[in-house]
Amino acid sequence: MSTPGPHLAAFTASLEFPLDDFQVQGCQAVEAGRGVLVAAPTGAGKTIVGEFAVHLALATGRKAFYTTPIKALSNQKYHDLVAIHGVDRVGLLTGDSSVNGNAPVVVMTTEVLRNMVYAGSSTLTGLGFVVMDEVHYLADRFRGAVWEEVIIHLPESVQVVSLSATVSNAEEFGDWLAEVRGNHAVVVSEHRPVPLWQHMLVGSSMFDLFVDETAEPREDGSTPRVNPDLVQAIRSAEQRRVDDGWVRGSTRDNGRGRHALPERGNGSGGREQRGFVRGGRPGGGATRAEVIAQLDRDGLLPAITFIFSRMGCEGAVGQLLAADTRLIPQREGDRIRRHVEERMGALADEDLGVLGYWDFVEGLSRGFACHHAGMLPLFREIVEELFTAGRIRVVFATETLALGINMPARTVVLEKLVKFNGETHADVTPAEYTQLTGRAGRRGIDIEGHAVVQWSRGLDPLAVGGLASTRTYPLRSSFRPTYNMAVNLVAQVGRQVAREILETSFAQFQADRAVVGLATKVRRNDEALEGYAESMHCHLGDFREYSGLRRAIADAEKDGAKKRSASRRAEAAVSLDVLKVGDVIKVPAGRRSGWAVVVQAARSGKGAPSGPGVVTEDRQFRRLTHVDVPVPVEAATRITVPKHFNPKSPKSRRDLATTMRIAVPHDPPPKRVKERAAEAAQESDRIDHLRRELKAHPCHQCPEREDHARWAERWYRLRRETSGLQRKVEGRTNSVARTFDRICVVLTDLGYLDAEGAVSDRGERLRRLYTERDLLAAECLRADIWKRLDAAGLAACVSTLVHEPRHEQADPSPRMPTDDVAVAVAEMQRRWSELDDLEEEHGLERTDAPDGGMAWMVHRWASGEGLDAVLRGSDMAAGDFVRRCKQIVDLLGQIGDAAPDSELRRTARKAIDGVRRGVVAADRLD
Repeated sequence: MSTPGPHLAAFTASLEFPLDDFQVQGCQAVEAGRGVLVAAPTGAGKTIVGEFAVHLALATGRKAFYTTPIKALSNQKYHDLVAIHGVDRVGLLTGDSSVNGNAPVVVMTTEVLRNMVYAGSSTLTGLGFVVMDEVHYLADRFRGAVWEEVIIHLPESVQVVSLSATVSNAEEFGDWLAEVRGNHAVVVSEHRPVPLWQHMLVGSSMFDLFVDETAEPREDGSTPRVNPDLVQAIRSAEQRRVDDGWVRGSTRDNGRGRHALPERGNGSGGREQRGFVRGGRPGGGATRAEVIAQLDRDGLLPAITFIFSRMGCEGAVGQLLAADTRLIPQREGDRIRRHVEERMGALADEDLGVLGYWDFVEGLSRGFACHHAGMLPLFREIVEELFTAGRIRVVFATETLALGINMPARTVVLEKLVKFNGETHADVTPAEYTQLTGRAGRRGIDIEGHAVVQWSRGLDPLAVGGLASTRTYPLRSSFRPTYNMAVNLVAQVGRQVAREILETSFAQFQADRAVVGLATKVRRNDEALEGYAESMHCHLGDFREYSGLRRAIADAEKDGAKKRSASRRAEAAVSLDVLKVGDVIKVPAGRRSGWAVVVQAARSGKGAPSGPGVVTEDRQFRRLTHVDVPVPVEAATRITVPKHFNPKSPKSRRDLATTMRIAVPHDPPPKRVKERAAEAAQESDRIDHLRRELKAHPCHQCPEREDHARWAERWYRLRRETSGLQRKVEGRTNSVARTFDRICVVLTDLGYLDAEGAVSDRGERLRRLYTERDLLAAECLRADIWKRLDAAGLAACVSTLVHEPRHEQADPSPRMPTDDVAVAVAEMQRRWSELDDLEEEHGLERTDAPDGGMAWMVHRWASGEGLDAVLRGSDMAAGDFVRRCKQIVDLLGQIGDAAPDSELRRTARKAIDGVRRGVVAADRLD
């Protein structure tokens, strides 16, 4: 390794520890004027390279921006850099915090930097370095595109230092960085400085997962051998049953060997296996309090227990409180309580109960807490501060904790390896497992880290071993052009150059590389097809033609029933869509077959059920699906449904069901029997005609017909596969640029780009709107939808553009706070529907519909109501409410900048003041 340069030597001298080889390589690349990608495991110390870039910027009179994906990490990094360089030389810019923004070193979220680049901010003058922490975030489907936008558009003079978790295609990502940024180095380290030992907890007995192995990757790619004693213990647990539903742990050493966990207070290193059974959870195993007590006895705290449920995290704290668990001395607990009370000074006393403050502070004073996205951000910050400082010992967290916040522990516990991904319960992936367990082992504190998976019935230790030993995963681009991106690019460089720039994205880079492999396979398939065609040659005639007739007959017979079934399903879906409120129908199938009256028409949009809402004969309200209506239905009669009918009211449902029973006819509507019989007859005639053609074909008499047919079948299968590959090649080539072209067509149709392709006045407003529903927000400004609203009403309407309900919170008919808001939201829905049609017409990814699920709450909050009154009767967590309010404040600020009307600008500023108060303002950085 070459001798460090003078700046690196000075930087190294200021540290209290020597640098690892990969850190030295990364720093040397930065000092040599190169960009660098550093990919290393969590906790390996890759941020050192970013901190050296900051040091070098200050030493050479240049600026450095340090970007992170989330505000919490930005706040944490700001404090770290202030401690090193002083408060005068470090600034912070996030969506709701602006501290010393003109400092030579500024920490910011990546979105803030993207907005600066598009706005041509003067703050970029003199910028020498941009550190992109957690750059693997560009795979995030919602926000990942921002990273690529920044990397592509930063001036060439800026050195980009990218810090990533270990990914298996780091070289590919590095090649792209070199292509778009120029001279670029790639430094990869797969070594964890603190070894990670993998364990499984069976009942209440701890076993090593592997035999004398950590999860370090092997050079040959093989998986370490799973501990046979663990396998035997699991078999015994599955086979044997005792009265309390669990198997007592063995008192033997169980093969732990030299890696046995030390008994706390026992220097000999060995320990007995413990088998808790009293007070265990149903189905067996130790309670959470018992697991934590065992970890404490074994010297394995501090620990993070990942529970993939907010309620589970809250419940865990409650269980430890109920068990009278205390993990820290009383005196330290009292100091923590006073610290928390000081931090809570900005909150109203009446809000504390709503926020769950009392259990929160009691748990902290005993050394444990929970951490999840539904908590108040201020609560999460306190947990992060205390845990990082070693003042509390246990945190129960959802996976959001693993997204970059620096909270290492000695031990990580995973209660299960299945989590809800927003749509379904799915297995934890190797990437997720690596990210979660990567928190275990604090560099400079722990000799080794520990990952503990709690066994449950059906969990295969070999599968866990595969997860634990798969340490790398590919980085895939999530980049896609947006309306805001398009107008900003066109305004800066023109449409043609913008198109060329987008073709340099990592998404297109990966697509093009994939095309090379696909094209190679197409060529190989073409050669094989020639061989198959020769083998199926028949001297009597064209066997390919004969084989085509055979296939046509088989397809017609197979597809006939399928088409009839698909046709009926399609007709059934259409029949549901056209039903109107008051229509009485006969539900043909499902648990509630029988008569029903429509009380809510079918709806589309994110989170909303698609089928119509009905009241059934037995007075129940439900949404109809294709399971209930597999065949078309039509209204047998109509009845009047009260204008303000409430499906949640048993009395209203009972009265309506009575009215329906009186009105229903005795004979159901006739079915399309004759039409279906005619369709079946046509299909039969076509098949008979094909069979006659087949028998008349010369090849039908060939003695080697079936041998030729086998080769023909291979030819058809390979031809179908090759055609699919060719379609993929065509679809991937210039795919990003084609999407950009379609977006520009939509923007031109709507007047955001003029006929010459330049940005119009409307387009200039769209340039300032950074939201998932950017074009819808611009359309609302264009149509003056919000012009007559007061501040609280505007905040309520803007909430529909940022609110994305959790699955269980979706409300198809949300309550509106005022008539003015209801009218405005209805107009927003109408505008969205028009945009949705345009996007469908042009083959674009569709914009989510505005969601009014929190409009009522936001209106009350912006009107000055207390948190208790705002959240009463809602399933929304306080932390979710605060986070959405911060997003509303961000968007209100953008609307205030973009609005053409001065009155609307004033209203937006008032709305910001109304929303940004109390708990919403409490966690802003001082």
